Order: sequence, then C-alpha cells, then structure tokens
Amino acid sequence: MSLRLPADLRRVEPFTPGMNARQVAAEFGVDPADVVKLGSGENPFGPSPAALDAVAGALGGLHQYPEWTGRDLRETIAAHEGVGPEQVICCAGETELISALIRVFAEPGDEILMHHTTFPVYHLYAEAERRRPVFADAGDGPVLAVDDLIAKVGGRTRVIFLTTPHNPSGRVVTPAGIRRVCAAAPDALVVVDEAYIHFSDQETAVGLLGEYGNAIVLRTFSKAYGLAGLRVGFGIARPEIVDLLMRVKPTWNLGSAQAAGAIAALGDREHVARTTETIKKNREWTATEINALPGLSVVERSQANFLLVRLDDPRLTATGVHHELARRGLVIKDCSVSYLGLGDRHVRIDVAADAVMGRLVDALREVAA
Repeated sequence: MSLRLPADLRRVEPFTPGMNARQVAAEFGVDPADVVKLGSGENPFGPSPAALDAVAGALGGLHQYPEWTGRDLRETIAAHEGVGPEQVICCAGETELISALIRVFAEPGDEILMHHTTFPVYHLYAEAERRRPVFADAGDGPVLAVDDLIAKVGGRTRVIFLTTPHNPSGRVVTPAGIRRVCAAAPDALVVVDEAYIHFSDQETAVGLLGEYGNAIVLRTFSKAYGLAGLRVGFGIARPEIVDLLMRVKPTWNLGSAQAAGAIAALGDREHVARTTETIKKNREWTATEINALPGLSVVERSQANFLLVRLDDPRLTATGVHHELARRGLVIKDCSVSYLGLGDRHVRIDVAADAVMGRLVDALREVAA
C-alpha cells in the first residue's frame, strides 16, 4: 500500500470510555438488569420527559436537513444565559467543540496548557492535532490552584483549559482564579469548561466574558439534563470568537431531533432541580460513608456529580477495585486507565439515587475488608 500513514498519529492513544452494561454483563457474568453505571457522570434519573416528547415530535422531519447554525437552540440558550445569539455556538457534544478550539486557535507545535490531572480529551485532542500539551500542578487545597498554570504561560501558549468543577477531583477554580489566568495570558484562549456547574455552588463564568475577550465558556446537555446519548454541547464567547468557530464546524453537526430535545430539556427546570438536589444530598452522605471505611478516603470538596476516592490501603488497586465492583454490577471509573498521573491509587465514582449509593457503600465495605 502506497498510502502514507502518519506515524505520529499512530502513537496517540484513543479515549477510553467507561464500560457499558452489556460489556459488564459479558465480562463478569452479571445480569444486565442489575448493572448500574457509576463511571460516566450520567443522569441517574435519565432524560427529561419533556425532551423525550420533543425528540419524538421531531422524528417526522428527519428527511429534511436541519438549519445549519442551530439557530433555534442558540436563541433559546442565549435567552437562558442572558447573552446574544451571536455569542453562542452549538456542537455535537462538548468534545466536538474542544477539537475545534484547538484547531482554530493553535498552530501545530503550539502549546495547550491544562492542569495535571484533568479530562483526558484535552491532551488527547491536542496530540492528535499535533499541538503540544503542557501540564501544570493543580495543588492540594480545597480549590484548584492556578499559580503554576500562570507560571507556565509562554510565548507559544495558545489555549488554556480550566475545568470547574474539575474532572476528576470535583474541585473548583474560583472566579478570581479565572480572572488571573485570563489577565496573565491575553494572547491565549482561556476555555472554562463548566460541564458540571449545575452540581456546584459556583456562579458561571459567563459574566466574565464582558471583562475578558480571550475566554469561552463550555457547557453540555449530557450531565444535569440527562442527554448524553443525544450529543449536544455549546460554547458562549464574544461574537468574533463564535464567528471563527462557525467557519470550521461541520455544516450539519446538530440534527433537528438533537436541537428539539435540548430546547425542551433547557425548559424543564423541575427535572434539573430534582437531579441536582439529589446529587448534592447524596454526595455528602456517600463521602461520609466512604471515609468511614478502612483503606479508603474521599478527595475533599467535590462539587461535581462524582467523588474521587483514594485507595490508601496498599493492597487495593484501581483496577482491582473496579473489577470487584463490576462483579457486583457496579461500574466505576478506573483512574489508572483514564487519567494521566493518578496511577493505580484512585477511582472515580458517580453519585446517584439513594438506593444505589447504599448498594455502592455495602459493596465497597466488602472490597475493603
């Protein structure tokens, strides 16, 4: 074969998602009906009923191309967030937008700055696009530190990722910290990823966009809105940033059913409130229960819909705990597979409904004994 296969891309590792119920059932001999996913941050109550109705109502028009800019959804998001529609771009999930940001705002060889450890898609997409990921120390305090991040800003820093609440720790970057980063890197795009903002007590960074023209806020419909399978995300920034992104996004990247479901989900405040209230309550209870178990401790101050759990007992490993829970029908995230730098000493566990959290704690008690 004479086709040239890029050697550098063959070294890039693909993203490793969490196991689904069918995989767990096949590998560990568990009844699929007994499998509960606690490794992907999915909504324990499922999608909004209003979103389901809206998607069903859009099916009759699937023979027609959708409006290519996602205009109706952009206008709905703009009204919800108090910005103009020209400040909103919609994509097939946040991940599509992350890829576009790296392509638009960085050249090959430029630096993409992020905390270590963080959402692996940032560095995986940077490597795939032939940009250079640079990692900064997040610190050990109750909030993510930005001092080392700012110290690493250089002449080729073009994109900086800030995740708040942070994945995988659930800690936040304060508004003052975001301001410091934006001010310290005026030539870089500061990406504030708020995928888990609904589960926190933090204010959105959308209000900072009037102060800093080098920032964009990302959101997703996959978590609090329960539409992970629909693939809808969006960004909010100044119009000139959105205009550039519109020029590179796939033309029909958002289908009519996706847009209809997201619009309806955005209006279903009751579903979002039920989800977030349950997560916040059970997050505190679950953390207390896990901290009482031998050899386990929770990384404090998570404001996301998951907990990062340290394996203090040297007999325990992330892969081992993952497999033991999978045998009991509980799917968590093995951080040795998903995150650079955490090794085999951490697992990430989603917070879900009361009965599931009780089942989880009982299973962990058995594993830690």
